[in-house]
Amino acid sequence: MFQVLSASWSLLLGMMLLQVGNGLQGTLLGVRGGLEGFSTWEMSIVMSAYFVGFLGGSRMAPGMIRRVGHVRVFAALASFISAVLVLYATWANPWVWAFLRVVIGFCFSGVYVTAESWLNNAATNDTRGKSLSLYMIVQMVGIIAAQGLLLVADPAGFILFVIPSVLVSISFAPILLSISPTPAFETSRPMSLRELYHVSPLGVVGMFLLGSVFSAQFGMGAVYGAEAGLSLAQISLFVASFYVGATVMQYPLGWFSDRMDRRVLIFAVALLGGIGAALAMVGGGVFALLLAAAFVIGGASNPLYSLLIAYTNDFVDTENMAAVSGGLVFVNGLGAIAGPVITGWCMGIFGPPGYFLFLGLLLLATAGYAAWRMTQRASPGVDETGGFTPVTMSTSPLGVELAFEEDAEEHENAAES
Repeated sequence: MFQVLSASWSLLLGMMLLQVGNGLQGTLLGVRGGLEGFSTWEMSIVMSAYFVGFLGGSRMAPGMIRRVGHVRVFAALASFISAVLVLYATWANPWVWAFLRVVIGFCFSGVYVTAESWLNNAATNDTRGKSLSLYMIVQMVGIIAAQGLLLVADPAGFILFVIPSVLVSISFAPILLSISPTPAFETSRPMSLRELYHVSPLGVVGMFLLGSVFSAQFGMGAVYGAEAGLSLAQISLFVASFYVGATVMQYPLGWFSDRMDRRVLIFAVALLGGIGAALAMVGGGVFALLLAAAFVIGGASNPLYSLLIAYTNDFVDTENMAAVSGGLVFVNGLGAIAGPVITGWCMGIFGPPGYFLFLGLLLLATAGYAAWRMTQRASPGVDETGGFTPVTMSTSPLGVELAFEEDAEEHENAAES
């Protein structure tokens, strides 16, 4: 672990600060939108716009990097992020915010592609798994810490928009001043959806549904809190609970993943998340129960992303890993675009409980589809499957490809042992 830190500390520090900025702006906009009188529908469009930009960035950033290099792309995109974070407060209009969210989503996606290629270059075959784990941890720590910053100033003012802008500006200094060499960069075109579905139907359907779950958590959690009448401190704790659950549950579920039929585990975890959402609908008036439900939903949905990657990897040849990883991220992005819009529609009809109704239906649908797929084909034996590498849902196609490679390498090492 010390070897990983010594090789990548500047990148990991920079990414943590970036995630603090990203996590704070997502929650802050949900709160500020309520203060500005934006409707739930308008806020759902604003939140969905981020994932439109993110999906576009994941497709276009590799070409930008090949043309002008990692350093220029990283510096340019991070500068745009810093500027947009300040612009939110200067023009409180939902359509302006939606445009800015497209821009910032595009920029964050490109930054992730750049950072993950640097991470891969700094890692060796022996340290790649630890590097990816640390990368996930610092991202989660950054988002969780961001929720605490929500309490340092009035969300109706300007300061909370300046803080993430400053943090983002600081974040790329250690990376750009690092002596780490610029890595080579190669990408492959993602598979068509038809080909990807043939490889892993559960992987495709699960990724689409989880994209909507993640975007509802990341984009609409604060909107739900404002609509439900939670205080600023309660909204901060509520949103943080999703990511605490995600961080805590990754590794225990990963341990089970390497020792049982992954479809059974996917079914059980998705069902648990759906039950958590149902409990929140029934007892959402009790704040402690609301926190517990958020912990369970986050602890189910985020590890499911890694589980679906590991499961899909069991059916992928080495030469197709890059194409499959790009396809999975694309499918997840399509689901993420739809998530906030449908969540806003549900909340418009059913009120704040519609937030958990949507999350619960998606997770139960994932569980149901996993159960059905268990009747359609046999699963590889435990000794024939790859390993489990924790990955966050904000990871770029390159990061998912690295997880594929790490899973396959763990399987080869286990087979040799």
